[in-house]
Amino acid sequence: MTDTLETQQTVAADLGTIHAVSGPVVTARGLTGARLYNVVLVGHGRLPGEVIRLDAGDAVVQVYEDTAGLAAGEPVVDTGEPLQVELGPGLLGTIFDGTQRPLTKLARRGDDPMGAPMIERGATAPPLDRSRDWSFEPAVAEGDEVSGGDVLGTVQETGVLVHRALVPPGISGVVTHVGHGRLRVDEAVASIDGEPVTLLSRWPVRRPRPFAGRLALDQPLVTGQRAIDTLFPIARGGAATIPGGFGTGKTVLEQSLAKWSHADVIVYVACGERGNELTEMLEEFPKLTDPRTGSSLLERTVIIANTSNMPVAAREASIYTGITIAEYFRDQGYDVAVLADSTSRWGEALREVSSRLEEMPAEEGYPAYLSTRLAEFYERAGSVACLGRGERTGSVSIVGAVSPAGGDFSEPITQHSLRLAGTFWGLDTNLARRRHFPAIDWNRSYTLYALDAWFDDDVATDWHEQRAWALELLQQESSLLEIVQLLGTDSLAPAERVVLESGRLLREDFLQQSAFDDVDAYCALPKQHQMLRVLRATHQTMVDSVARDVPVETLAAATALRDVARMRFWPDADVAAGAEELIERIRRELEEL
Repeated sequence: MTDTLETQQTVAADLGTIHAVSGPVVTARGLTGARLYNVVLVGHGRLPGEVIRLDAGDAVVQVYEDTAGLAAGEPVVDTGEPLQVELGPGLLGTIFDGTQRPLTKLARRGDDPMGAPMIERGATAPPLDRSRDWSFEPAVAEGDEVSGGDVLGTVQETGVLVHRALVPPGISGVVTHVGHGRLRVDEAVASIDGEPVTLLSRWPVRRPRPFAGRLALDQPLVTGQRAIDTLFPIARGGAATIPGGFGTGKTVLEQSLAKWSHADVIVYVACGERGNELTEMLEEFPKLTDPRTGSSLLERTVIIANTSNMPVAAREASIYTGITIAEYFRDQGYDVAVLADSTSRWGEALREVSSRLEEMPAEEGYPAYLSTRLAEFYERAGSVACLGRGERTGSVSIVGAVSPAGGDFSEPITQHSLRLAGTFWGLDTNLARRRHFPAIDWNRSYTLYALDAWFDDDVATDWHEQRAWALELLQQESSLLEIVQLLGTDSLAPAERVVLESGRLLREDFLQQSAFDDVDAYCALPKQHQMLRVLRATHQTMVDSVARDVPVETLAAATALRDVARMRFWPDADVAAGAEELIERIRRELEEL
């Protein structure tokens, strides 16, 4: 966006002056030709902002920088264009702020006594490096007819991803020139009817990118987390929400999804997070090894960083910046995962700007259009057939964390997110305090995506049966635990005590997972299925043994049951044989009791 602004400063469509300033909201007069959502440059420092309301003779602007020091009468320049992002090679591995300023380029050693990197107010830099050249391999020839979405050529952007240069949407014609060799992003890689097309393109962040058609959400986004993949899977191209109170592990879960989910590109939007938490993530992310490629995870990741102390208006724009970048990679035929942490901070930004505008507040002070804005974000998820020739398909999956105050799931953002997302992973504070990760409450969470057919076809024919058994057992255990709290364990029948013991094994040895163990951090689908088979066979064997009047305490103390907890550390190659051997041992030992 910033490079666009530098160009537009000389071709401004209109000029006005500051009339009033209220926090991040500035009222300008004289911008008679301004349109809603146009980008403007405010004050002598040319601070970027966006027109969010037009009154008679006044334009109300939300400024993406600190407005301290602005005075009435300073100039306001209308660029005549909406907020846009730059798209092209160089996005991967870069850390941007909410308006796509490259933070690593803008960082300087400022007046901070600790020597911390600082960013000057109003500082700008091109989001994509203009000095770097890329090796372009053309995929078209002179005389070819092309249209929006067609692949002009490829660039090896990182060691793990090939960047496909596309004909911009809305452009079609005959190729009159084809570039080759090493080219910069602002140099023409082709000409269509005499008009140059570069590797760099721009797109308004609030307008979804077009596609040829939507596809059915019938494949899961595999995450390697047993509680998710087995019980509450998310579809590839679907949307999930993760509400949870403070300290329940939302950020750790999203970072685990960033590392292990089967997505080609990760767009991580840190929206209003605490600075120290985000700093830790930015320091660790480049050191993480991508388990799929063996190289740095950052080579297929784009980070949008807006901490809680950064300008609130830029926080509101950050999720649009992130989702637009995700759609760009989707159009190239990739599966993209957008991890937004958190939408609550984004909603708070909406609420603050709305209060400055003196709009009528709705529930808990949020603006009345909160649900509409959330819907605009979540509805940009999907699995699509891409524009252009060939049969490219791509997807954008959205996982949005929610931080409800006091862990209250009845607050507006959580409730609206539940209505819009197809998967709900509710985090429980009690589970988190017991160091149970992920702290997904299996009694409140759910998925609306019908994916059992895919699992049955691609993993195991009895997958849906095993999953149904696990969910039913957890529900039975939950009901029995309520009785135990009132009357004690001795009030239960032996068969009911078996349910408690089997439920404990399912919770502690299957659903609980270590994000920091090299083996247990990721669990492949075949391994999840075999682990569930062992647990179900163990439960049935205990039920049969209790019918022969074997005490439950004796069954629980069986030596073979101790090996159930070691299943998570089995190598993938030994899972099938290990499961059969353990099932046989458990049956033999319990039948001898």
